[in-house]
Amino acid sequence: MQQKSPNPIDRHIGSRVRARRIMLGMSQEKLAEALGLTFQQVQKYEKGINRIGASRLLHIAGILDVGIEFFFEGAPGLPAATSQSDSVMAEFLTSPDSDRLVRGFVRLKDDEARKKVADLVDWLASAR
Repeated sequence: MQQKSPNPIDRHIGSRVRARRIMLGMSQEKLAEALGLTFQQVQKYEKGINRIGASRLLHIAGILDVGIEFFFEGAPGLPAATSQSDSVMAEFLTSPDSDRLVRGFVRLKDDEARKKVADLVDWLASAR
């Protein structure tokens, strides 16, 4: 039996939920607790496997402190209303290692160390 792939809009909305959650430093467990769900359900929402209903999306928007339109910005088939830097940031925040990288960077208290990390990332990116 062939498994149905997630709808592109559901995947997009899920990735925006994940990006905002990570931006706030919130775990899947914490979001799930606020919604009265399991973290596995939040995982399914973030991957677009399960569709998020309108009332639940409104609840998530309140928890993540964004307007409902945030989840639709840059959605496939909708006019682009975000800047290039916003889409680059969203892409970064939805990548698998972004959570680890952001948390580690935030734990660095020394400004010189942060500058060196940013310089290293710039250097690695330009070496491609």
